[in-house]
Amino acid sequence: MTEPVLQVDLPGIPKIKSGKVREIFDLGDKLLFVATDRISAFDCVMPNGIPRKGEILTQISYFWFEHLKCILANHLISSAGDPLPPELAEFPQLAGRSMIVKKAKPLAIECVVRGYLAGSGWKDYQRTNGISGVLLPNNMKESEMLPEPIFTPATKAETGHDENISFHEACKLVGREVAVAVRDLSMRIYQNAAEYALKRGIIIADTKFEFGIFNNRIILIDEVLTPDSSRFWPADKYQEGRSQPSYDKQFVRDYLETLDWNKQPPAPSLPPEIVAKTQQKYLEAYARLTGKPL
Repeated sequence: MTEPVLQVDLPGIPKIKSGKVREIFDLGDKLLFVATDRISAFDCVMPNGIPRKGEILTQISYFWFEHLKCILANHLISSAGDPLPPELAEFPQLAGRSMIVKKAKPLAIECVVRGYLAGSGWKDYQRTNGISGVLLPNNMKESEMLPEPIFTPATKAETGHDENISFHEACKLVGREVAVAVRDLSMRIYQNAAEYALKRGIIIADTKFEFGIFNNRIILIDEVLTPDSSRFWPADKYQEGRSQPSYDKQFVRDYLETLDWNKQPPAPSLPPEIVAKTQQKYLEAYARLTGKPL
């Protein structure tokens, strides 16, 4: 197995942000997004990564951006097969894991759509009988399919957890007109993608989208419908009333739950078998969605 790319620095090119997974560089009139192989869980970045994970995430995003462009414009300037521009050609570590994108102004909310009762949504439901102020039927089970998908926005936390908020609170953050627009777009994108993925054996239980403003228009930005931003379940193993096997990093979370770890930094290293199995799950998600191996 190749060594994971955990850090990316490009001498002479300013880095403007380093997230849990992505590094963002300023190319003047555009941005360079680089997905590393870092993996986080419970808001902690693991000390060792998943080899090729950044490449898988980037190529899945390229796939979905192309698939969804009939619904909404996106921030891509580069295409999946494009060679690196001359100023970046000396950095071979960028190959396959980079996107050159427009400088959009990100909205201040995460746009989450849920089709099933899982994760923080399941915890909210147990406490309030709803999610983000959306009331749900009584006596629902973990992982149960919702009567219809729901929009549950969240705040963007630079550190710690994103917080689920009501649609009313989202309107206060971005304005009602914009909130209504991204809610409706999020629902259309989710339903389109969920139908597509189900034909390929994957349930998209929930996902989050990011939108930005570019030339006074709303566009789709960041990553889209990856195993990092979504809950992907194998359809043939789905059974309501329990946690599901997954193609996403839930596998890592489930392993970490078996440890005597308080979910505070420093995070423990992942053993080789967990690293290998996680990479296999991400690669399988890519192959199922696109119909070809990476």
